[in-house]
Amino acid sequence: MSREALKTLFHPFVTEAVPMPGEGERVLFLGAEAGQPLPEGFMADLVKVQPFRPLFRHLGDNAFPQAEGADYDGALVLCGKHRGENENRVSEALQRVRPGGMIVIAGGKEDGIQPLRTTLLKLGMTIDYTPKYHGVAIWLARPADADAAIAALKKSKVVIEARYEAAPGMFSHEKVDGGSELLASRLPTDFDGNAADFGAGWGYLSIMLAEKSPRVNRIDLFEADWLALEYAKKNVARNCPELEARFFWQDLGSEPAREKYDLVIMNPPFHETQVADPEIGKTLIRGATAALRNGGRLMLVANRGMPYEPLLAEGFRESGETCRNSRFKVLWGRK
Repeated sequence: MSREALKTLFHPFVTEAVPMPGEGERVLFLGAEAGQPLPEGFMADLVKVQPFRPLFRHLGDNAFPQAEGADYDGALVLCGKHRGENENRVSEALQRVRPGGMIVIAGGKEDGIQPLRTTLLKLGMTIDYTPKYHGVAIWLARPADADAAIAALKKSKVVIEARYEAAPGMFSHEKVDGGSELLASRLPTDFDGNAADFGAGWGYLSIMLAEKSPRVNRIDLFEADWLALEYAKKNVARNCPELEARFFWQDLGSEPAREKYDLVIMNPPFHETQVADPEIGKTLIRGATAALRNGGRLMLVANRGMPYEPLLAEGFRESGETCRNSRFKVLWGRK
């Protein structure tokens, strides 16, 4: 089911406030999502960019995890939940669209579209906007000189503890997550088999496992966020250059791991919207159960309120809790 913001994004074309892109033109779609048909008469070649695998898989042809190329005739920008990620997308649109090309941006209130509009005005950008479908659409012609705006909007990578790198929009991109730290403190020191990190993010837990168990044979990192996985590659190479590691851009909810492992570690996500959803973590736990060899172990951390214990008891021969603090608990299962 499409987000209302998708309808908001195309509204300026429907009302003819923005000219309809014609045949032979190229339009870049950053943060692309499926579920909303193009307006009648939208004939441009649409290049769809979406790094989040569950959304990417529904985009069909001409879809990519990152943008490439320049001199696009226009761009669409669909905002997400993170301000820094939204500003990066607008910066990229300004960088890749030719001068005079139209850039249309849309998002709901929960996506921070109003602060983004304020930021663009403060940068001296000439914009039009309209509220529609519980969101706001903003459009502007790419100015001839956009260098200052591109630089102001572009968010740099973040260096964490002088050894990891991450970027805005990723999970825990400013500091190591407290739950992951708790799980890392309980990882084995004598593991020598093959492990998988489900929802690996930018690679913290895999690096911790490799450091605590230097005889680990191999770690496979699975992550749905393409950009986070690219950072995981860099972080693993920097911190564990001798580690045998493989990286899979994969939606474990619908693209299960194909190999069997001796150990699966994870800090499962529990949000896709602003409401906690335990089913996301439960899906990963079921996937881990299927991916483990007999005798293999699952180790995971979760918020204390997440009801994962019955599922662990159902899927594993043995299961229990290792520890907890005021916010998190570390759970385990043995197949």
